Amino acid sequence: MRALYVAATGMLAQETNVGVISNNIANMRTTAYKRQRVDFQDLLYQSLRRAGSTTSDAGTTAPVGVEIGSGVKTAGTPRIFSQGPLQATEKTYDIAIRGEGFFRIEMPDGEIAYTRDGSFELNQDGVLVTVDGYEVEGGITIPADATGVGINGDGVVEATLPGQTAPQQLGQIQLSRFINTSGLESKGENLFRETEASGPPQTDNPGSESMGTLVQFHLEAANVNSVTEVSDLISAQRAYEMNARVVTAADEMLQATTQMI
Repeated sequence: MRALYVAATGMLAQETNVGVISNNIANMRTTAYKRQRVDFQDLLYQSLRRAGSTTSDAGTTAPVGVEIGSGVKTAGTPRIFSQGPLQATEKTYDIAIRGEGFFRIEMPDGEIAYTRDGSFELNQDGVLVTVDGYEVEGGITIPADATGVGINGDGVVEATLPGQTAPQQLGQIQLSRFINTSGLESKGENLFRETEASGPPQTDNPGSESMGTLVQFHLEAANVNSVTEVSDLISAQRAYEMNARVVTAADEMLQATTQMI
């Protein structure tokens, strides 16, 4: 029976939905994590009678058609790039982005990756890097004897060096933004890469037009709302149960038909 296959697509769709929700919940404490949602589309229809088709020799037409659907499919799992709350950390190289933009990270193969995670460290050479050791683009190096390192809202990195009274500029952090952030490809480790769907990056200094500003001593938290996720989880579970009930009902109908034969 058609209902068996239709209900099966519904169960598979809700299984995907639960998987995405569980990943959101698992990353509630992940720095700058952006939640995902699942978009669904209905599948092809079998048209038994088209709307507007002739129904008599007098030329009358059917005001509605007869279409039988074949289920549901997963159309996409876009990320929601809304601003997460900023949390104070009191750590010098923790930087949050308030507004639009991504940090530019130089990968070992020369590729530029993008992240909202600003939990940076210094490597053995004093270069500003991610927790995995990937350099922040620009090769910003902090001298070992530098004191009072500051990063202002426009991305300028300054520090006081021995024998000097005025802070010296050590580098400039730049941000990139995309016309379609949902088109970015997730590559793990809180990193994204550009795709044709995302469009090319638009790069500028923080605080410039359309770019966010930087906030030192802070990190951006995940934008996952636990109440919303639990509510969505319950809805997905009930939808799965209803589709499973359709499978049971279709099986009972087939059993009745078999007994008649």
